[in-house]
Amino acid sequence: MNVLPMFLLMFGLIAIELPVAFALVAAALAWLQFASPVPMSLVVQRMTSGIDSFPLLAIPLFVLAGNLMNVGGIAARIFDFAVALVGHLRGGLAQVNIFASLIFAGMSGVAQADAAGLGTVEIKAMKKEGFDAAFAAACSAASAIVGPIIPPSVIMVVYGVLAQVSISDLFLAGLVPGFVIGGLLMLTVWFLVATGRVHAPVQPRAAGHALRRSFVRAVPPLMAPVILVVGLLSGVATPTELGAITVVYAAALGFFYGELNLKRLYACLGETFVTTGVLVFIMAAAVPFGWAIAVNNVPAQLASWLLEITANKWLILAMINVLLLVIGCFMETTAILLIAVPTFLPLVMQLGIDPVHFGLVIILNLLIGATTPPFGVLLFIVQDIAKVSFGAIVRAILPFYVPLAVALLMITYWPDLSLWLPRVLK
Repeated sequence: MNVLPMFLLMFGLIAIELPVAFALVAAALAWLQFASPVPMSLVVQRMTSGIDSFPLLAIPLFVLAGNLMNVGGIAARIFDFAVALVGHLRGGLAQVNIFASLIFAGMSGVAQADAAGLGTVEIKAMKKEGFDAAFAAACSAASAIVGPIIPPSVIMVVYGVLAQVSISDLFLAGLVPGFVIGGLLMLTVWFLVATGRVHAPVQPRAAGHALRRSFVRAVPPLMAPVILVVGLLSGVATPTELGAITVVYAAALGFFYGELNLKRLYACLGETFVTTGVLVFIMAAAVPFGWAIAVNNVPAQLASWLLEITANKWLILAMINVLLLVIGCFMETTAILLIAVPTFLPLVMQLGIDPVHFGLVIILNLLIGATTPPFGVLLFIVQDIAKVSFGAIVRAILPFYVPLAVALLMITYWPDLSLWLPRVLK
């Protein structure tokens, strides 16, 4: 049965700015009504059963942990430590911006939380030191991509549930690529400053006692990613259980520092409910849509069509990359993931591509999409913080697409970059 009208209806509804979840449900309902003998009640049944998964409990836990760290004084302590450690490098606070995001990535599983929480501290400090506001915002948006690559990661949890692969393996697979991306971004900042394209005041090298003091203040926050990684490596807890531990730890730190109180705790809970509710509703709405794709044998038809063009798995991965990058300019990250995984995963597995490796490829594609106009959500977040025009941020972020593209090529065509650590630990 042809499902092309279902796809066209979905994209058409999104084009007129209907929320993605409603567009997915409406398209699935229309297909069931006019092209399938299956009762309409199946949509509701599929939506409820599709989110009945224990690993999905990790999503609200990691979102809450990120929110608690943002309001609990943890982001500021991490930033101060990063300033003392790398602020003297060429690029100054721009290098600090990226390095701090690498550290914060081990605590928050959402790129938006990194951009909104740590980004607020970073952009304010960079503007105060004389950096161009648009460049400060662009640097924060680009570095926020690292957040969901280094564990914990909400989007990895979603992919793991959809693809039925180990979330622990996905978390471990993201560690090395995450630091590679951070290194490439820092190298790009160095190049932009060295060639005079960006004016970047350099911080004086921190004295030994100042570095030690900032490190001591940052030790408790730094223990959060250590607890997570040790828990993953030892296997003593599942990612969901580690999420609960991180929440308790972040709340305890916030109260200890005096930055977190009951009012702020309630605000964090409310923000977590909203973020998780939207995310889970989109996931539930995508289940009947994905079921319609599977029933109509779309993955097999797509595989047949692509294999007629080429049987080379690397060329097929290149085509998938291009398609995802284009769609990422116009759709929300989670919605693309929920459609792309059931569509492409059977094909890549048929080609012998490891699903964990493919997970890193697709996730980085979608995160790059979150920084591309016209609908890059990270750009809008940092624009609001920096108070500059959208066009200025787009121009400022253009150089950062080069290291992100290099990282995407490395992850796509060098599988061991992602798979080495999970294989060694197994």
